Amino acid sequence: MSELRDGRWASIGRVGRPHGREGAFVVEAASDVTGRFDVGRRIYAAGEPAQVVDCKRAGGRPVIRLDRSVERGVELELPADELPQPDDGSYYVFQLVGLVVEDDAGNPVGRVLDVAPGVAHDVLELETGQLLPLVGECVLSVDIDRGRIVVERSFITDG
Repeated sequence: MSELRDGRWASIGRVGRPHGREGAFVVEAASDVTGRFDVGRRIYAAGEPAQVVDCKRAGGRPVIRLDRSVERGVELELPADELPQPDDGSYYVFQLVGLVVEDDAGNPVGRVLDVAPGVAHDVLELETGQLLPLVGECVLSVDIDRGRIVVERSFITDG
């Protein structure tokens, strides 16, 4: 999943610690989409285009070098319109953040603040502090166009 910034940019990672002496760095919070950091791919760092000139893996994470230097902590992004359509029933994080969550009786539960990766499944983090598993038994429907998610009320905790 990726995050959308300003309605136009999807985060695909962040510049992490340097790796070696040639300007390569570890990509933190990297997109898990195959080929996202392949040599020759254009990505954006700090809103400016950059081309991947080297890519390998270290410790299970991508290590890349771009055709220009970038500072540590800078977001690596793609324009949202360059992202492939997700499979049916799949969503990008940016599509879910901000949606209103209601229980199956129509009662408001809160808004999605973030989607956190979990060991078994992702978790919807609501602005109220509520955590809801992103599984079919809990999430009954997602309607991006109407801006809402309906969840099974038995998953909602008080307080």
